[in-house]
Amino acid sequence: MRAQRVPVDYRPCSARLSSLSAVTGLNVMSDSCSFSSFTRCVTKHLNLHLHLDFDRHVIRGRVALTVEALEDRFSTLTLDSSDLSVVSVTANGQPARFSLGPKHSFKGTPLEITLPFDLSRGQHVIVEVTYETSPSATALQWLTPEQTAGKKHPYLFSQCQAHHCRSMIPCQDTPSIKHTYYAQVSVPKDLVAVMSAVRDGQEVDPQDSGRIIYRFRQTVPMPSYLIAIVAGALESREIGPRSRVWSEKEFVDKAAFEFSETEAMLKTAEELAGPYVWGQYDILVLPPSFPYGGMENPCLTFATPTLLAGDKSLSGVIAHEIAHSWTGNLVTNKTWEHFWLNEGHTVYLERMIGRCLESEQFRQFQAIGGWKDLQDSVNTFGANNPLTNLVLSLQDVSHDDALSSVPYEKGFALLYHLEEQLGGPEVFMGFVKSYIQRFAYSSVTTEEWKNYLFAYFKDKVDILNKVDWNAWMFTPGMPPVKPQYDTTMADTCNALSQRWLQAKDQDLNSFKQSDVKTLSSHQVIEFLSLLLQEDPLPLTHVKKMQEVYDLNAYMNAEIRFRWLRLCVRSRWEEAVPLALKMATDQGRMKFTRPLFRRCLTLRSFVMKLFECF
Repeated sequence: MRAQRVPVDYRPCSARLSSLSAVTGLNVMSDSCSFSSFTRCVTKHLNLHLHLDFDRHVIRGRVALTVEALEDRFSTLTLDSSDLSVVSVTANGQPARFSLGPKHSFKGTPLEITLPFDLSRGQHVIVEVTYETSPSATALQWLTPEQTAGKKHPYLFSQCQAHHCRSMIPCQDTPSIKHTYYAQVSVPKDLVAVMSAVRDGQEVDPQDSGRIIYRFRQTVPMPSYLIAIVAGALESREIGPRSRVWSEKEFVDKAAFEFSETEAMLKTAEELAGPYVWGQYDILVLPPSFPYGGMENPCLTFATPTLLAGDKSLSGVIAHEIAHSWTGNLVTNKTWEHFWLNEGHTVYLERMIGRCLESEQFRQFQAIGGWKDLQDSVNTFGANNPLTNLVLSLQDVSHDDALSSVPYEKGFALLYHLEEQLGGPEVFMGFVKSYIQRFAYSSVTTEEWKNYLFAYFKDKVDILNKVDWNAWMFTPGMPPVKPQYDTTMADTCNALSQRWLQAKDQDLNSFKQSDVKTLSSHQVIEFLSLLLQEDPLPLTHVKKMQEVYDLNAYMNAEIRFRWLRLCVRSRWEEAVPLALKMATDQGRMKFTRPLFRRCLTLRSFVMKLFECF
């Protein structure tokens, strides 16, 4: 069905803000991705006991939820669950009746609990649920030893964003609710467990001397999607006064080198956004099969080993996850319809960190790349697709299906546009810092953000009233305004790509190694990206490029990914084994899917694939 464009609304901004629910079709006091109602009760704390069973690929768990009633005569509550086997439920130690409702395609199953007594508004109850996860729990990835770098021990990691924590823990699985947690995790003694919390000691499991219990404490309230657990043959190295890097031993020293500038990024972020409140900032490098670039779990950022370029050139991913410590983790979107509040502000802060550590030109160069990513997403979804709105309606739509670069880059583009209108980066960063301080430890909607924007810039309301808010937020497609970015760094990439595109065979000797030696890694990535946007280069050109630039020697995954695609597009069969190796040595979807798609167009690739099996 062809989506309709939302008509332009010429009412004053305040009127448009108050009709957010009507325009998007969502109720800002509920969460369309959750069965739990945060208007009736809120979870304040979780106490977790988790026993990891690597043979059966399940977690045997017991969770005690401290729940506060928000209404009088409160006696029933609903928790989110997904494929959990619930054994028993108690309330303040007394047996409580419970039932599981019908299963929803992506929301899972409501766990309905009836308390054996009533609560008055403001009273607390401890609801304890004993349960077991499913081997197919969507939050949990159980790896065999063969899927790890070390090949000797199994591995477990979780990925709860956006609504998968309910398959690991019965809870109010909505970003509108924040709580602290304490956890005790039992694992085989050959393994180490870490979580998105501060480590709080360990001991031999009194029930099994072949296991160890690791304890964790998270004292900063956070939403359920940020609960994370990892268990594997982990080692760690100190990389700063409040940071360690964790990984299998095969990666740990490389990771320590790659992320040695973490403290400098943290200090820069603090100067921009305020104190870092989470205590520890550790980085966990996962096995090669981890499908994402990174995940901002508090106290323990998850990172892909494809970031280990050997030259620290991909540390921008860590800058993004560090920025989430303020925008996303400390101030959180109230529901996933407002996901841009997390990601748009995080991209803005990430690029401000880059501005401080590199230059304003570098920030502008990153923004140009982001605009291209946004164009790609809009082209993929379709310019009239409502999933390209900045503020979404997720009725009957899984957040996983709506995920794209739109909330990241359309969100950044709006913030950058406001920056230009309101006085520049220093002025607008002052607002971002104030916004973080105002809404710290809470969850917010777009309406609340916008009201605060108008209050902060109360002397510039006339400027804000000229912004086409309806087009920016509720209209699909590209933004109504294209920012005018500084193209200094991009121009160099454009010039080199044009030389290659226009070169005849007799011109190939004009290319020298110095062409790319003077470029940063980010510029090499852009140079190759520009070539990929055009028709395939002649094979003679690609072979000459390898001869002169030796791009096969680059270990930077972003460069290698683009270079190998370029080779395969030009039907260089010698590149097929290299592309196949990259596609199978790691599981990051960003790289694996396009490489396989491109390689499958070559008959020789199919033959080599058969040889592998």
